[in-house]
Amino acid sequence: MDIAIPQAHAPDEHRVALTPAGVHSLVIAGHTVFVESGAGAGAGFTDASYSAVGAHIAYGPEEIYARGDLLLTIDGVPENALPMVRPGQVVAGFLHLAVTPRRVIDALAAAGASTLSYEAIRRNDGIAPVLLPMSEIGGRLMPQLAAHLLETPSGGRGTLLAPIPGVPSAEVVILGAGRVGGNAAYGFSSWGVQTTVLDQDMDRLRAVEQICRGHVTTRLATESALAHVLPFADVVIGAVKVPHGRAPKLVSAAMVATMKPRSVIIDVAIDEGGCIETSRPTTHSNPTYLASGVLHYAVPNIPSAVARTAAHALNNALLPFALRIASQGLERAAQQDDAIARGIGLLNGQPYTSHIEQALEHS
Repeated sequence: MDIAIPQAHAPDEHRVALTPAGVHSLVIAGHTVFVESGAGAGAGFTDASYSAVGAHIAYGPEEIYARGDLLLTIDGVPENALPMVRPGQVVAGFLHLAVTPRRVIDALAAAGASTLSYEAIRRNDGIAPVLLPMSEIGGRLMPQLAAHLLETPSGGRGTLLAPIPGVPSAEVVILGAGRVGGNAAYGFSSWGVQTTVLDQDMDRLRAVEQICRGHVTTRLATESALAHVLPFADVVIGAVKVPHGRAPKLVSAAMVATMKPRSVIIDVAIDEGGCIETSRPTTHSNPTYLASGVLHYAVPNIPSAVARTAAHALNNALLPFALRIASQGLERAAQQDDAIARGIGLLNGQPYTSHIEQALEHS
């Protein structure tokens, strides 16, 4: 199969779908790989490093979209490139179709394309193997990110995240005890930070408590619990997501208004619409804004802050699926692997799942 790796197009997106090592695995399996010039530069991979393992360098989007039957992207196809998409072409990436403009889905459907959303690839046990390492990275970035945002020059309260003798730590509230929330809680608790984790799943709360060796407070996520913890929080991390859907708005604007002046909100769920009512997408170049006196950080592609680590982790997770699809084709691979099937939104322009069918009906 001919496989193409385009440059990412989202603001401040520096990740690349496969490293040179991953490309080499595809080449030795008999596939042809085209890499758009500069696609790996943000993660520290040169065009020469891809050429050295057998990739062909494509100079411009016209060539890269014309070459690839399977497009391994980071963030899908930009709108100005949609006319280049061909019938039967597979567009793979962190597509987040639940929040993708309907005109984009319509254009992909009209082109007869297929889509594979990395975040929707999900095994029978509920694990999303390609999203998982990105969630782990996002969670593990939370302590250093929160520490930076709390600093006075960043616009925060001027509070040290960790405790010092005679002065307590900042108070952190994490909404969601999934992969992001669990990794974040582990990091904060390791730093000695007073951390409260809320979730509606008691099993997840038990797991977080065990991982953190009891050094966190866990609470069932109810409206009254949120109303109790938010006014005391120095940092609130929104890490609640719903498969195939928009994130629920757990924190209202009225709740945000009860928080301390210059406290911090980090809405990790912003790539699926956000779980804080006052959140709107920002970028790594311009990551924060004030709303109701609270500093908001809502960058959709948080792992891109450590693009090289993220690219290696994504390569490790994505490569087995890329190899299977390249050797069997998307439809046959989906028939043999339920995880791949769950990631498909469109198949040759037709809705493959009910949530995409509903989106097209209402577009």
